[in-house]
Amino acid sequence: MSDKPILWHIPISHFSEKARWALAYKGIEHERRAPLAGAHMAVAMWLTRGRSHTFPVLRIAGRTLGDSTAIIAALEELHPEPPLYPGEPADRERALELEEFFDERVGPAVRLGGWHHMRNDEEGLDALVERELPPAIREAPLARRGARAYVRAYTAARYRVSNPEAEAEARASVRAGLDRLEHELGSGDYLVGDAFSVADLTAASLLYPIARPPEGPRLPEPSPSFGEFLAEVAERPGIEWVREMFRRHRKRG
Repeated sequence: MSDKPILWHIPISHFSEKARWALAYKGIEHERRAPLAGAHMAVAMWLTRGRSHTFPVLRIAGRTLGDSTAIIAALEELHPEPPLYPGEPADRERALELEEFFDERVGPAVRLGGWHHMRNDEEGLDALVERELPPAIREAPLARRGARAYVRAYTAARYRVSNPEAEAEARASVRAGLDRLEHELGSGDYLVGDAFSVADLTAASLLYPIARPPEGPRLPEPSPSFGEFLAEVAERPGIEWVREMFRRHRKRG
């Protein structure tokens, strides 16, 4: 059996991107596996023996880890160079606090807003289904209709994306996240000290669906309604900072 690390992920997921970026930043060769969308919760529960119900999941050095934060903590322990945790205790505490803020407050809001608009965009949803379905059934009309219906039902139940009030709250949370990001940055390049850290990686990866940097995962074209929100925030300093972090630090494996 190969001892190469294995990452189970969702290709367009921003939380999966957080784990992919950490692995790439540290230059860790690994395999990637992406089960069919919708099956990932069962796979995650099986891989982690019930400890985690979503992706990313990383198997490394005999350990199976769910949750992007736990994955980065393990990578810091096993592959400390280049570091993502600042060396000074106060800086490290601040970086971890910012990681938690973007994980808990911004990442879910970005996901809810994106899926709210995607599920109501027939053309965009069809393009996503076509990309994600296995080639053998990709052109089957019944399979495509079933996949679209499943996406709508799953995202409504899992993320409340059919609720307009929840979507409005998500937009407000993204704006608040950008406010916090821009305040913490001030005139600096990085969120903590003078070097790239877990705080920067987390903020940039979880905001990538809003900033859409070319180095990030390829996303379907936004629906007109979601495009209006993207245009509204496109010129904000925080969005340009996300793009700059990808340009500087998103190394490809």
